[in-house]
Amino acid sequence: MTNTAVRLGRSAMVTALAVGVALGVSLGGATSASAAESTAESTAGSASASAAVRLGPYGYGAVKLGMTAKQAQRTGKIVKKLGGEGCTGWDLKAHPTPKDRVGLFISKKLGVAAIFAFKGARTPEGVGIGSTMKQLKKAYPHIETPAGGFPVAAVPGNRKAAYYFLLSHGKVYEMALTLKNQDCFN
Repeated sequence: MTNTAVRLGRSAMVTALAVGVALGVSLGGATSASAAESTAESTAGSASASAAVRLGPYGYGAVKLGMTAKQAQRTGKIVKKLGGEGCTGWDLKAHPTPKDRVGLFISKKLGVAAIFAFKGARTPEGVGIGSTMKQLKKAYPHIETPAGGFPVAAVPGNRKAAYYFLLSHGKVYEMALTLKNQDCFN
């Protein structure tokens, strides 16, 4: 991935993924704790709405982890946003991101490698932007938080995937569904 692609990628990842993600790729659209707090009310407890905007276990709607760029483009659900040598940045047409962010990464080698949460998206277990650490632990009892890192959970029903969560003031403000072996950020 080029330096430009990294710089234009998900900016908060530098601090959030200090364990190994020092490339400057952030996990989601919100950029501050205040964004998490403002979306917590609008996303919490909406079980019927969350069924329609489910992130996981294999992807989001027609866009699935592991799809090649051509397969993902054929869904008609994505638009290319950012070029790169090994990975390219894309947006979900229904959920565009600001110009300095992307909604998903597609690896030349692995296909769709990461899909970032957007406002209203929830995991099948009900976790989304605004969820608390207590809710994460209840949904994912084996969630791990590496020293100096961020919570990572195995995805129920998909052993090849993981959820990454960024928290501020005890609430999720960014999250992503990724292939465990993704190569777009480390």
